Amino acid sequence: MRARRVVVTGGAGFLGSHLCERLFREGAEVVCLDNFLTGSPRNVEHLAGPDAFRLVECDLTDPVHVPGEVDVVFHLASAASPVDYLRHPVETLRAGSLGTMHALDLARLKGARFVLASTSEVYGDPLEHPQREGYWGNVNPVGPRSVYDEAKRFSESLTTAYRGSYGTDTAIVRIFNTYGPRMRPCDGRAVPTFVSQALRGEPITVAGNGGQTRSLCYVDDTVEGILALARGEFAGPVNIGNPTELTVLALAETVRHLVGSESPIRFVGRPLDDPEVRRPDVSLAASVLGWRPRVEVIEGLRRTIAWFTRELSESGELIPR
Repeated sequence: MRARRVVVTGGAGFLGSHLCERLFREGAEVVCLDNFLTGSPRNVEHLAGPDAFRLVECDLTDPVHVPGEVDVVFHLASAASPVDYLRHPVETLRAGSLGTMHALDLARLKGARFVLASTSEVYGDPLEHPQREGYWGNVNPVGPRSVYDEAKRFSESLTTAYRGSYGTDTAIVRIFNTYGPRMRPCDGRAVPTFVSQALRGEPITVAGNGGQTRSLCYVDDTVEGILALARGEFAGPVNIGNPTELTVLALAETVRHLVGSESPIRFVGRPLDDPEVRRPDVSLAASVLGWRPRVEVIEGLRRTIAWFTRELSESGELIPR
């Protein structure tokens, strides 16, 4: 990827900003496209240099034009947390349909490789465990989560159609739960919610009885997996995630311990269609891409907690200790 020109849609979001940063540091010229619905210019403000990094505010539901050559288009533009896509259901569906089509059109016009950031949510509430790429999923097409799940499933289908019909060089990565610095405290996902609650001394809210499981991948590992797919010719789909599985309750207790908090655990209602289990089979990524996650969950949580501590300290939101 060194010294190439790339486009990252949704590049001002949590994961997108880390991908932009990594590409920038490797010497690539990066064009970041974002409408700031859930992302923020603050996430990429440290990537200075008008020639090496460009931040362009635009909405991919309209056709997009990027002057000059483009080698790779990374399509990450979408709301990704339940709080966001339930608040913006139509926008999420438009990003997955029109947004994906316009990003694919850009890649096709430029003769660029196209990398779609899909999600483990295409597996829905899985009946197969762990989830491998050949599993077709168990998704409720009219449930509240369907606006995200089905948008990504459609985007995978559209990406596959462009590859088959137009010969576009495409690849699909199915990203499992990713966490790390730059997540928003109000994101709604487990890690930022538990960390911010523990740091503030608030009750840690665990959905249901906390017995449902998740597999957490630190953001640096996720970015490395995305780049490994972009560097080659493999079309995917391929799972990128950490197969270390833990219950949501165990995650809450681990965060509380690492923070050194006395916050009580409070059990709250569980969202409709919330997946019971989630764990990737990453054997395909290991064999085809030579990729495996490296950052242990405890170490990744320590790094994330340190970042949240700084952020909340600067905003005056931490409780006195």
